[in-house]
Amino acid sequence: MGTTYFSAATFRFLRDLGRNNNREWFTANKARYEDVLRQPYLQLIADLQAPLATISEHYRADPRAQGGSLFRIHRDTRFAHDKTPYKTWSGARLFHERAKQVEAPSFYMHLEHGSCFAGAGIWHPGPETTRRIRDFLVDNPDTWKKATRSKAFLAHFALGGASLVRPPRGYPADHELIDDIKRKDFTAWETFPDAVATSDELKPFLVDRFRRLSPLVDYLCAALDLEF
Repeated sequence: MGTTYFSAATFRFLRDLGRNNNREWFTANKARYEDVLRQPYLQLIADLQAPLATISEHYRADPRAQGGSLFRIHRDTRFAHDKTPYKTWSGARLFHERAKQVEAPSFYMHLEHGSCFAGAGIWHPGPETTRRIRDFLVDNPDTWKKATRSKAFLAHFALGGASLVRPPRGYPADHELIDDIKRKDFTAWETFPDAVATSDELKPFLVDRFRRLSPLVDYLCAALDLEF
């Protein structure tokens, strides 16, 4: 019998937070946050350490309460029009061991009522990182197609994120991967129902999807001279 981490109470808390997104309500309900969301999420991250190591010894599921894989629930509102202080979702990033030194792809899990998903890749990379990935796509199209065009991949995942309208300067417009070269994000994900998130299927589901996404992450690591 597997472990169940989240429950209907988890999503009820997130829905309630969406209706009461203010510091007073959150302070009064912080015990709920800890009990039904934060502590179970940290335990899930800890339990993902061993299976993640079988996918790549260079990736980390870090269950530390501060500075680990789990994103803070507090929003950064400094430059945002929306000044609500809390996220109404919860995400965790399983990161490369060198992620603090260089931009690197990661595995990701997202918990949100009606919008849960598992994914991987690199989101909003900087100009130099983007250039290196695009150059690698030009020079290594077959491996990219093998990683992202296989039936096994397409049965579960869709590439997504932002793209340029026109080919970037310096890249051949007729290249077979021009649609991918135009990408500004190099990510893929699969949504899953809340019922999976609240069942003992969640951990094996995530491990399976991260394993299926590993060729994409491996490719991006190769583009950036990172070990996988």
